[in-house]
Amino acid sequence: MTLSIAHLGPPGTYAEQATIFYVNWLKKSTEIEAILSPYPSISQSLHAVADGQAQLAVVPVENSIEGSVTTTLDTLWQLDSLRIQLALVLPIAHMLISCASNLDKIKTVYSHPQALAQCQGWLERFLPTAQIIPSNSTTEALQRLGQDTTTAAIASSRAAQLYKLPILASCINDYPENFTRFWVVSHGEANAAYQTSKASASHTSLAFSMPANTPGALVKPLQIFAQLGINLSRIESRPTKRSLGEYLFFMDLEADAKEAQMQSALAELTTHTEILKILGAYNVLSISGVT
Repeated sequence: MTLSIAHLGPPGTYAEQATIFYVNWLKKSTEIEAILSPYPSISQSLHAVADGQAQLAVVPVENSIEGSVTTTLDTLWQLDSLRIQLALVLPIAHMLISCASNLDKIKTVYSHPQALAQCQGWLERFLPTAQIIPSNSTTEALQRLGQDTTTAAIASSRAAQLYKLPILASCINDYPENFTRFWVVSHGEANAAYQTSKASASHTSLAFSMPANTPGALVKPLQIFAQLGINLSRIESRPTKRSLGEYLFFMDLEADAKEAQMQSALAELTTHTEILKILGAYNVLSISGVT
């Protein structure tokens, strides 16, 4: 079987690294081939799955330094047909890539906003006068570096190898313990060829809107899980985009949506929410030894 997997491009991004690891992990138990399809944005990667152009997408959802990737959350809320199949946790080590002879020559630094934010302290210390320009991905600017020795980009060591560019400074993220969590997303329920495991899922992610912004409105959903002993590992609010002060809530719970306790909790949750969406039940796979 051949899988088409969408991810943020161009080649060399951390999303592509996570995708390659996922494919190699699948091959350990399944005879499968994969076509990696880079897209210019995270949103386009997810829309590719919803529109049938790809079977899976691997997208970042949370970084240990900078928090949630809001584009992923907002797009998943909009696209009802998508389901999370697996979470991948990737260690992130940022490199300053440039053809400049030294740091003093650099006038401009490009990278994805998340990468720039993860290296903000380093940039302020070592490149205080450089212009910082956000790009769609960590690798988007790499092709232009050879033509301008006053520019630099923040990306991975693998990206530097792929584009045959020198690394001017290594491991420049402000905190060494830097991890990004990715979700493997499919259209509807997973095909048996790429289901993560027959075992119970360790996590369930869901999102909901509230019927009204009233005192204690969020307390009731939280109490449901607390009373049943279901641990909440993450909660995030996002604007509904309908009116100022209206929010959606995204939750990660340490339980399988198919378990009896979770079924009971979800049934009760529907009585306290306007719209409830189960984004997926899945396991978490940590990737080690990758930069």
